Amino acid sequence: MSIEAVDDTTPIPTGPVEPLRLLAHDGEDLSIISAALQDAILRPVDIVWEKGARRVTLALSRFCWECGGTRVMAAMQFGDVVAVKSRRLPRGPETPLELLAIDFEPGDAPGGRVILMFAGGGDLRIDVECLDAVVTDLSERWPAKAAPAHPAEIGTDIASGGVLAS
Repeated sequence: MSIEAVDDTTPIPTGPVEPLRLLAHDGEDLSIISAALQDAILRPVDIVWEKGARRVTLALSRFCWECGGTRVMAAMQFGDVVAVKSRRLPRGPETPLELLAIDFEPGDAPGGRVILMFAGGGDLRIDVECLDAVVTDLSERWPAKAAPAHPAEIGTDIASGGVLAS
């Protein structure tokens, strides 16, 4: 992922914008949350697992794709959590992490695994008894210093066996 400067001519909404509030109870719901949180920034210290309460809470700076060129503080919380594991995530508490996507792998219904994938190849796995996730904006929006940009992805054209750049 690369960062591009925000175009100063891009209009930033000046009126009140409703805070984002989303719930997820299945994989399809979680894919909507994943799109809304793409390119959010957080730190390892912003991930809190309350084992006794069976919940994981993340505080993050969400890039507001729907508002163009702004960011907002947001929180995401998972309930009914039975285990949390990380792989290849930096250990420094203040190291910035860029969230790329969130996926749900069903297990014994209605449970499964929520996988948060980060730039650089690290991920966070949250095992849930049932999928119960919520996201909400917490602050006013502010102009982003830079807009996230993704290099063209390379895919395979199955029919011809060739490689496509999209």
